Amino acid sequence: MSSDLVAVWEVSLGDGVHTIEFEHGTTSGKRVIRVDGKEIYRNNWMFKLVGREDFIVGKARCRILIDAISGFSYEYTLEVNGKSLKKFSENQTKILRSWILMIGETGIRVTLEKDTLDVWVNGEKVETAGAFVDDGTETHFEIAGRSAYIKATSSGKRKDGIKHQLFVEDQEIPLAKD
Repeated sequence: MSSDLVAVWEVSLGDGVHTIEFEHGTTSGKRVIRVDGKEIYRNNWMFKLVGREDFIVGKARCRILIDAISGFSYEYTLEVNGKSLKKFSENQTKILRSWILMIGETGIRVTLEKDTLDVWVNGEKVETAGAFVDDGTETHFEIAGRSAYIKATSSGKRKDGIKHQLFVEDQEIPLAKD
């Protein structure tokens, strides 16, 4: 790992949690961006030490802002879809529901994007079929050849909104705690 590593952020998106690393050489202006350990941008020499770098992670537009705070001290800020990471994360908490389960030896992450009703299994968007049931709706799909569905029902409280539950082979899976 480089001694120029100045920031690491975790970003939760519909396709999973991504790690963004940023290296900044404060003498050379070098900038390196890695997403999930894979280098996506490198510039080894930049005259201007402050500025911004724009890049894409999944469906999200990201920007790293580099600001001088005093002398050779810098502040690094990550924006996602035009919002600070904090604001973006708060919004994601409202629109994403995630579950983690094991099938055999394999860990599987299922994520529902409540605003689009897209379902992701281990970062891949899956085909779904919706059905109305007596107490709400069910969104059916498959996980590793097993039948699964997300049931949406009213919580009965306006403030709490709609409750989402994942069932795999009719077994309820608890929400992930991320």
